[in-house]
Amino acid sequence: MTVEVFKTNVSTRRYANVLLNQIHKTFTKYHANFDLDDCDKILRIQCSTGAIRSRALIMFLKDFGCNAEILPD
Repeated sequence: MTVEVFKTNVSTRRYANVLLNQIHKTFTKYHANFDLDDCDKILRIQCSTGAIRSRALIMFLKDFGCNAEILPD
């Protein structure tokens, strides 16, 4: 299983839910969730069938007004 963690600017559960719905529709192999209690407003993506296309996901989120960057390990 591949996991990638992103720092985001998402601040509300409502906005997070909209983004999660769009991520799951577009990237059907991904399982995504937000941890808005974390200071970095974490978006965690898991994929059990290959690599996570981080750059594509970041650009996708940008279209929805969300800033995201990969958190270093």
